[in-house]
Amino acid sequence: MNPVDEYRLQMNRRLFFGRSGVGIAALASLLGSDGQAAAKDPQRNSIGGLSDLPHTVAKAKRVIYLFQSGGPSQVDLLDYKPQLKEKFGTDVPKSVYPDERKTTMTSAQTKFATAPSIFKFQQRGESGLWMSEVLQNTGQMADDLCIINSMHTPAINHDPAMTMLQTGSQIPGRPSIGSWLNYGLGSETSDLPAFVAMSSKGSAKQGQPLYDRLWGSGFLPSQYQGVKFRNQGAPVLDIYDPPGVSREIRRKMLDQLAKLNELKYEQAGDPEIETRIKQYELAFEMQRSVPDLLDTTQETQATLNLYGPDVHKQGTYAYNCLLARRLAERGVRFIQLFHQGWDQHGGLPRGVRAQCRDTDQPTAALLADLKSRGMLEDTLVVWGGEFGRTIYSQGKLTPTNYGRDHHGQCFSVWLAGGGVQGGLTYGATDDYSVNVVENPVNVHDLHATMLHLLGIDHERLIYPFQGRDFRLTDVHGKVVNEILV
Repeated sequence: MNPVDEYRLQMNRRLFFGRSGVGIAALASLLGSDGQAAAKDPQRNSIGGLSDLPHTVAKAKRVIYLFQSGGPSQVDLLDYKPQLKEKFGTDVPKSVYPDERKTTMTSAQTKFATAPSIFKFQQRGESGLWMSEVLQNTGQMADDLCIINSMHTPAINHDPAMTMLQTGSQIPGRPSIGSWLNYGLGSETSDLPAFVAMSSKGSAKQGQPLYDRLWGSGFLPSQYQGVKFRNQGAPVLDIYDPPGVSREIRRKMLDQLAKLNELKYEQAGDPEIETRIKQYELAFEMQRSVPDLLDTTQETQATLNLYGPDVHKQGTYAYNCLLARRLAERGVRFIQLFHQGWDQHGGLPRGVRAQCRDTDQPTAALLADLKSRGMLEDTLVVWGGEFGRTIYSQGKLTPTNYGRDHHGQCFSVWLAGGGVQGGLTYGATDDYSVNVVENPVNVHDLHATMLHLLGIDHERLIYPFQGRDFRLTDVHGKVVNEILV
């Protein structure tokens, strides 16, 4: 055989059987979505996905993840510690917070003064959940919330901590949770992505950067990555046809381009070419669906008022919350909202008030809106950041001002809808909100529980890559059954 032809043949085999770790199972998921769909329960009504999913009856069909980037202070929002008022200004005991657990941003301080929350707390709803005064609107939905005060994470810096919450690993390169769901369950709609990410900037500060890998597919085929809706200008670049280009012309162009890509696929055998064809088709469908999605004139004035005055401003948290509901009712599987600005190393009272002005009303509106449409019962809503904050003040402590450093040993998140018990507080921390003392929940447990509610056994959703079977929860994780209905 000609050496050049032999080399090409060997390259084709390598590409076909495992380029970048994509093996036969992955290729089957790319090429055989129609066949898999036929083998599924016809009532599932999904496009693509794995033929053996869901493993169990799902209580949730979709997820809306309200990620509060920067690390909201648990002790100022959801973890009520009234006894700390008496300890104002006293040093947090080293037995509670030893030196080796302080970050380099505060380890050189000569004093680690206890900083009780400046905010008043009150019991909300019939369930009596304790919530901060800056969460007045969210508190109205207290009986639908399950507050977990015992979350903890090994990460202490923003980027690895955010990566951990999104992918189950502090090290970049793993698929995000939305990509895992897209891969496993497929899509419920053909004219919108199964996984959409949106971002907004908080009023408190610029915030930590957000990287595309936070909604990326990692080593999964790239068709499973999230599609980011931009927060200014056209939400998706080139979503509108240029002047003089009709839908018919666009359709013919894509058909010809698909033929060229199919020829290239036959030559190279690269699964990413098949992904490219699918993505072009999705983009074509989105050119019809996205303008309708963005047309909020279809909403009643009462609904718009519910989300607050920023609902008309593209790129705001309120605007994104309304779009999240509209995406959910159109069949989008995983909707991720990132809101930046929760990193209050100084000036925390002012910063938290500003952040809550951004988020409190729209968050409550989203829950109420979903509930009024009968969607909350099968929509899992998750709220929380990447870690919590220290109980000691970073910098000078005064009766009206303080800051807080990063803290991973405990923080608070809440869940609502989708098979989660409402009106429940789960887990507890010590008197200083430093260590978990009851019912600890780690990031893998949270992910396992989210997957369980979607009908997925987290130990069985795996993907082979570089000689090892990977899963979102790695080799950890247990379902927190106590918080489920």
